[in-house]
Amino acid sequence: MTKPTDSISPGSPAGPILVALAGNPNSGKTTLFNRLTGARQHVGNYPGVTVEKKEGGYRHDGREVRVIDLPGTYSLTAFSPEELVARQVVIEERPQVVVDVVDASNLERNLYLATQFMELGLPLVLALNMADVAEARGHTIDCAHLSRLFQVPVVSLVANRGTGVEELKQAILEVASAPPRPPARIEYGPGLERALARIAPLLEESKLSRPPCSARWLALKLLEGDPVVRDDIQTRAPHPGPILDAAESCRQELAREFGDDADILIADRRYGFISGACQEAVRSTVESRHTISDRIDLVMTNRLLGIPIFFALMFLVFKLTFSLGDAPMGWIEDGFGWLGDIIGGFWAEGSESLLQSLLVDGIIGGVGGVLVFLPNILLLFLAIAILEDSGYMARAAFIMDRFMQHIGLHGKSFIPMLIGFGCTVPAIMATRTLENRRDRLTTMLVAPLMSCGARLPIYALLIPAFFPPAWHARMLWLIYTIGIALAVLCAKLLRKTLFRGDSAPFVMELPPYRIPTLRGIVIHMWERGWLYLKKAGTLILGISVVMWALATFPRPAENATSPAETAEHEHALEATHLAQTYAGRIGRAMEPAIAPLGFDWRIGTALIGAFAAKEVFVAQMGIVFAVGEADEESPALRERLRETYNPLQAFCIMLFCLISAPCMATIAVTKRESNSWKWALFQLGGLTALAYLITLVVYQVGSRAGIGV
Repeated sequence: MTKPTDSISPGSPAGPILVALAGNPNSGKTTLFNRLTGARQHVGNYPGVTVEKKEGGYRHDGREVRVIDLPGTYSLTAFSPEELVARQVVIEERPQVVVDVVDASNLERNLYLATQFMELGLPLVLALNMADVAEARGHTIDCAHLSRLFQVPVVSLVANRGTGVEELKQAILEVASAPPRPPARIEYGPGLERALARIAPLLEESKLSRPPCSARWLALKLLEGDPVVRDDIQTRAPHPGPILDAAESCRQELAREFGDDADILIADRRYGFISGACQEAVRSTVESRHTISDRIDLVMTNRLLGIPIFFALMFLVFKLTFSLGDAPMGWIEDGFGWLGDIIGGFWAEGSESLLQSLLVDGIIGGVGGVLVFLPNILLLFLAIAILEDSGYMARAAFIMDRFMQHIGLHGKSFIPMLIGFGCTVPAIMATRTLENRRDRLTTMLVAPLMSCGARLPIYALLIPAFFPPAWHARMLWLIYTIGIALAVLCAKLLRKTLFRGDSAPFVMELPPYRIPTLRGIVIHMWERGWLYLKKAGTLILGISVVMWALATFPRPAENATSPAETAEHEHALEATHLAQTYAGRIGRAMEPAIAPLGFDWRIGTALIGAFAAKEVFVAQMGIVFAVGEADEESPALRERLRETYNPLQAFCIMLFCLISAPCMATIAVTKRESNSWKWALFQLGGLTALAYLITLVVYQVGSRAGIGV
């Protein structure tokens, strides 16, 4: 479990008030967090997991308030990383106040989480968000009566407008300052209460209960089959056997007596408590049965129209991301080119200064090559923020879930994989929309198999060079199709092996459509862009310097260099130098290993350069073939390639570049998003091994059959 960090003991009058902000997904919790904390927030990951950690703060009536935004979750039973993290924070950090953000328009479903906070005996405030939507649906909620029934403060608010936020701040301050008052106690009926009375004393005797985890709460968790509590008791109890045996015996007796498992019986009792409270505190009108959201969904989630509408919206996302991003990408590229010229101008023309090369080629060139994607990332997350905050993203997951479940993934996995056709970096960052860790890691690991835009220059160079015009579109389609098929197969394999377990259940709870706030969209967009900027300035900068060093050292000896007489001579000297560098030597050392793929040292050297960015492969091939600066449309380079290789080898180059090691930015982002070098290196090594195996089979079978030779 996580340890408390910088927390103040409950009830401390001097220190900041620690508030945990909890709630179901789509309850408006993030909107409220942004409204409370504004720019005073920072984003990271919880230690050891891929769950996002957001913290912020504000001042109210002279008191400093620190807010932890817990992961969105439906329950505190630790069956997912989000549930486990949410529970660990409230147990280990002991916040003075837990604010449970409840969707007022879907009250009974959302209050289930509140009952679990009540069972822990935590100081609780219920924030009934989207009160305007509830009212539009014909629901009138008596907050004062609901407060008496739950024995906790209840505040009505509309977070996206700021309505009720000041009242919530005051309620937080009052709860934090007042003596602790236990919430209402849920009675579970004779059968369950007998089981709890049997297990709880055993836990008390073993001294396993500690605030806020009472013996009753631990007994409930054992009856629910909570794996974390069971393992904790197995580890900490002096004699765990009698406790676990009693829990298992009670579970079996309850199943025989009631015909249902204990966890279902407990859930039924909680919902019974909630239903009774809502019957007393909520009045509804018949006219509310069909809402505007329902009428919109008749079209948006229609069996025939839903998928075409989804693909049309995804096309608009791509258009926004990659078309509107072209101009600012060009400005950034030109800006780094201008900066490189300015820095290079401090040295005489033709200078071979190492410092100049490091600054211009290594740092400015390397980091600039990654920062050029920042407009794409900002625009992408602008689009995703609009789709999420409007309520459509949940519909997109619902529409695609049936197909994605066949390969063991959640419907939301489709969107990052689709984004991967533009750029893998934002695709991996988009996996943050997935709540389940297995789904997130699986999607992250297979996303590079979607053929990104950086690979397109390689295809644009090789396909026209080796294949007749009638085959150009077919070859491009084939390469993209191979990537999609491999992604599907790899995802299914990963879910059957490393990430075994049931697919995340698809909860058919569609939030109402609402107009996103400008404030929320900007915050969502910028916090992702800032993470990318930090990576470019740290990890990616380091890798850029390493790649520069490999392509620069060892330097040619003084007597081995001579002024270039012609441009062709200069290109030849550059090619000779590259062959003598560590990158060139590694390429030559790789030759025996890559020869069975139909590759020589030139291709090996270019593949090393392509680790910096896939499109660099084309420029590297231009250098090793001494044709100078080359792009995908270079006639001289295409001619040299035709003289050296055959169509089968060209196809194998494209195949290897499609599957093999992603670029350094992708590896860096995978490490950041998975919070582990293990998965980043597994992605790097696993995809490279898969590329080698498939390319080996294709080349060996093709060459023996005389295909393309």
